[in-house]
Amino acid sequence: MRTLLLMAVGVLAVSLSGPLMAAMVVPPLAIAFWRNGFATLALAPGVAVQRREELAGLRGRSLGLVVASGVALALHFGTWVTSLTLTSVASATAIVCLQIAWVVAWQLLRGERFDVRVLAGLVLALAGVLIVSGVDFSVSREALVGDVLALVGGMAAAAYMLIGARARQGTSTTTYTFVCYGTCALVLAVACVVAGQDLGGYPLGQWGLLLLVTMTAQLMGHSVFNHLLATTKPVVVSLALLLEVPGAALLAAVILGQVPPLGAVVGLVVILAGMALVVVNNRAPAVDQAPLD
Repeated sequence: MRTLLLMAVGVLAVSLSGPLMAAMVVPPLAIAFWRNGFATLALAPGVAVQRREELAGLRGRSLGLVVASGVALALHFGTWVTSLTLTSVASATAIVCLQIAWVVAWQLLRGERFDVRVLAGLVLALAGVLIVSGVDFSVSREALVGDVLALVGGMAAAAYMLIGARARQGTSTTTYTFVCYGTCALVLAVACVVAGQDLGGYPLGQWGLLLLVTMTAQLMGHSVFNHLLATTKPVVVSLALLLEVPGAALLAAVILGQVPPLGAVVGLVVILAGMALVVVNNRAPAVDQAPLD
């Protein structure tokens, strides 16, 4: 029951992510930087008081895994948040949630075998992407570029989830998220400088939105799912995250007035059905118990 409640809170929080960020006038890489930077600052007191020894002892392979997870998260945010400025929230969210497809692809490369229904779901989900991309191409080439960026963002999210699941086995949630978000923020800060995207000078209301997306999508969303990775299979977490697709689409329609065309809706449903088929029939091994907080 506790796990289901945490998943519900996490799904609601991450569903707010796309609509809130699409409503901002802050540069996309700066949005990604600030939500991770603010989250790192919010976690710092708890780490300093309760996890100082664990943080000091984080080195070698364990540190490398957490840092690698942070770099993957930076690539995910950098591409996905940018995609929100080019295509609809519904399309960007649906395509980025294909992360489970890339998890399965990685498992295939490692020689794992799957039920034919998993492969059928994978094909169905990719067909959904083609439907959405085809609709977006008819809308504009800009929207198609947004779809491609969201696709890359989904690949990076898969890497973040796979690496994070391994890193979490020996690291508490607080320490893991602090180092991961801090690494992510550092990478994104460099990206902002290179891309020439301003890190300040925004209206007060935009700072409020940055804080809101940090408190909801980052701390109540990503951090909750990082916590769940200690005791829950990555594929089960991915199944819960699929609910972000309809959630974000509904919130975008209410908050931004973004109602996707009928063809895109069909594609979104196909993606969701395919991913659900993949997750439900993917028999991944159970994870070992890990530190929770």
